[in-house]
Amino acid sequence: MTRAHEKVGDPPAGRYEEPPTPEAAADRVEEALKLLEGRWKLVILFQLFGGRVVRFSEFERAIPGISQKMLAQQLRQLERDGLVLRFVHAEVPPRVEYRLTAWGQSLCPALDGLLRWAASREAFTDGAARS
Repeated sequence: MTRAHEKVGDPPAGRYEEPPTPEAAADRVEEALKLLEGRWKLVILFQLFGGRVVRFSEFERAIPGISQKMLAQQLRQLERDGLVLRFVHAEVPPRVEYRLTAWGQSLCPALDGLLRWAASREAFTDGAARS
């Protein structure tokens, strides 16, 4: 099973109050999932986990099939949502690098949990087939 990054611990405690209803909990989770919507956002995030700093051209090489326009759009959305930082170096030609914010890096344990949960499906479906 792939892990996003071994060194990432639990995120710092935030101002999370227990939702009063299942509907409120569902709304909060839906809001969080909307930040990750998009065909390439998760692939981009996994490229950045572990404190990696990645240049735009490195993303293009690492993610076959993504157009420059789509890559730029997805990176802008991740930056707008506070998950990614963009650094433009004053050089000719300009060098642009991306890294996760602390909040973006704190997403790693949640995605690791989702990976483990998805991998456990086989154990549950095998057991259900035998019953």
